[in-house]
Amino acid sequence: MSITKNSQALPGDSACSYDDDAIVNPSANQHIDDILALRLSRRQTLMGGISTTAAALLGGVSLAACGGGDDTVTAAPAPAPTPAPAPAAPKLGFPAVAKNKNDLVTVPEGYQVSILHALGDPLHYGDESWKDDGSESADSYKRRIGDGHDGMYWFGLSEAGAYQADRSDRGLLCVNHEYVVAPYGLHPAGRAAGAARNAAEVEKEIYAHGVSVAEVKRDAGGTGMSMVRGSRFNRRITSATVMDFAGPARGAAMLATKFSGTATQTRGTNNNCANGYTPWGTYLTCEENYLNVISRAAGDEALRTAKENASLARYGLPPNRKSPYLWETAGSDDLFARWNSSVTGATAADDYRNTINTFGWVVEIDPFAPDSVPAKRTALGRFNHEGAWPAPAVAGKPVVIYQGDDSRNEYIYKFVSKALWDTADVGKGLTAGAKYLDEGTLYVARFNADGSGEWLELAYGKNGLDGTNAAYPFVDQADVLINARLAADKLGATKMDRPEWGAVNPLNGEVYMTLTNNSNRVALSATPSGSQLKPDAANPRYYEDLKGTTSQKGNPNGHIIRWREDAASVTKFAWDIYLFGAQSDAAADVNLSGLSDVNDFSSPDGLYFDKRGMLWVQTDDGAYTDVTNCMMLAAVPGKVGDGGAAAAAGGTATIKGASATADTVRRFLVGPKECEITGIAMTPDHKTLFFNVQHPGEDSAPDWAAKSYGSYWPASQTDTAAKKRPRSATVVVTRKDGGEIGV
Repeated sequence: MSITKNSQALPGDSACSYDDDAIVNPSANQHIDDILALRLSRRQTLMGGISTTAAALLGGVSLAACGGGDDTVTAAPAPAPTPAPAPAAPKLGFPAVAKNKNDLVTVPEGYQVSILHALGDPLHYGDESWKDDGSESADSYKRRIGDGHDGMYWFGLSEAGAYQADRSDRGLLCVNHEYVVAPYGLHPAGRAAGAARNAAEVEKEIYAHGVSVAEVKRDAGGTGMSMVRGSRFNRRITSATVMDFAGPARGAAMLATKFSGTATQTRGTNNNCANGYTPWGTYLTCEENYLNVISRAAGDEALRTAKENASLARYGLPPNRKSPYLWETAGSDDLFARWNSSVTGATAADDYRNTINTFGWVVEIDPFAPDSVPAKRTALGRFNHEGAWPAPAVAGKPVVIYQGDDSRNEYIYKFVSKALWDTADVGKGLTAGAKYLDEGTLYVARFNADGSGEWLELAYGKNGLDGTNAAYPFVDQADVLINARLAADKLGATKMDRPEWGAVNPLNGEVYMTLTNNSNRVALSATPSGSQLKPDAANPRYYEDLKGTTSQKGNPNGHIIRWREDAASVTKFAWDIYLFGAQSDAAADVNLSGLSDVNDFSSPDGLYFDKRGMLWVQTDDGAYTDVTNCMMLAAVPGKVGDGGAAAAAGGTATIKGASATADTVRRFLVGPKECEITGIAMTPDHKTLFFNVQHPGEDSAPDWAAKSYGSYWPASQTDTAAKKRPRSATVVVTRKDGGEIGV
């Protein structure tokens, strides 16, 4: 789903990661390879074998508890009582789908697909159906399904119209609309040419971003789902919707704008990629590549303080920067002018200099209260949020949410609420959100070379996060949260290969996160420059991957990291790498997970655990698309520590999980041409699976007169001769016999 890329960007880099075009993490944080050189040489790793290196690298509970900060091995404490074994995940029970380049969704024998909704479908009566010509009005997109379907979640709906977590036949499906897909999108013949944008086009694009909430019901036959058009719950949240600021940064001067000089409100949520949910029944939508729509004037740096310029640079907004969408060029109306994050007035209350700071947040939406005002929960920090994934809620324990900053060389975060979970708060909407999400502690991760990890607290007044920090002097907690990246730089967090989606295993609480790829990794023998990084234990591969005549270097295929929290400490964890993306015929030090034709993949992106403990992995790939379209796989994972030490391509020592087999990882579906497979939700009875196809046909220039497109999906799903425009859409997957998915 690429919008713009530079020569360094991998084909798998997507519109979910516009920020890849301007790497903005210049910190000199210590990397794992530096630690590794002190602790363990590659020669020792390879000569010692698993028996010796497992102790050094995996460490076990005792090393995780001491943090791996020095060479002293502390004696292990007395063993705790052996816990009861976790319940086992179900076995995979479908034939693997073959890789292919068909223009349709291919599912296993015995399964069927249907389209729930696609770009332009009306949510209410009164608006005409989508017409395949881009003629729908801008205003109607306040009531139509938006573009660029991405993250989503299913909320069971009771007969009384309240949250019912166990309901499967009726629910509210919340779906993100990340961006306007080029070259097809919303307009009659693509975007009009010219330096200044057409106001009607821009208005339509503003309303096509955001989130859709739609009521969904199971069909009478029990094997399908349909959207309930006209439901009172059906709603669009767009880039123009009024929203509240909540939490520590509410009222902060850096959030003041002409719209809200008191910094208590803003408008719009933008570039919503992945998502999350809460145990009390609200939806978390996450703002990622908001730089797609924000510009800054030439000469603006002279009107700013040194501190402001440092913040803007770290978040990728240099002066004289034009956004790809150019929304601010459509006119002087506030709907358009607010996308220019430049000093134009006497104070911040007179212009939109702080527009950039109003994006990059987790936004909480109550789908059961259509008139409620969404809240940007600032305690969770500001960065390119891919998503916000909760750990299973436990009564009397804090609510824990994991987050990734999806850009090359960025970080993984964890939020721990101050309030302890009370099941009586189920159904209390944004009131519960204020209780659990407005106060708490934000942490950033450091992955140590010995398999241990540390959560570093991002709190004003601790660890140098105060006015003495020379690179960026912080003034309060609001400043730390608004500039979470700068705070994480100071603490020495580990730079990762694009942290994307996360998921928590409900059977054992272990956390998984996809690291999609990174073209900025260089050889261990190289001297990095700029944003380049050597491999490290948690991001260990450097190699060359050939796609036809094109050479891709770095970590083109990505991997999935996972960790197990220390039961005795909120700041300690143990980690390994669950799976490495690779072609099945790649060298053994590239295909470290032993993938075969039934499960090889590249650029893992979407990630989801169902309640049975089955893991679903989706791809957003450009490195393997000469062989196959993007895909979704099902897996039954083991646990941290079930593999051992390994040497990755390029020579870096790492820790891998158990190798994949056809019984533990299997391809479940393949999407249509030139798409990304993303977003996944499942009903509690596991009989209906939803996923999204984003930007089919995106890579091909259209011939409007001949109706020649790179894809004709979703029309091609039922009519291979169809010549309709491709559209992002939500797909429903069921078994023909009405049984559970995947088993």
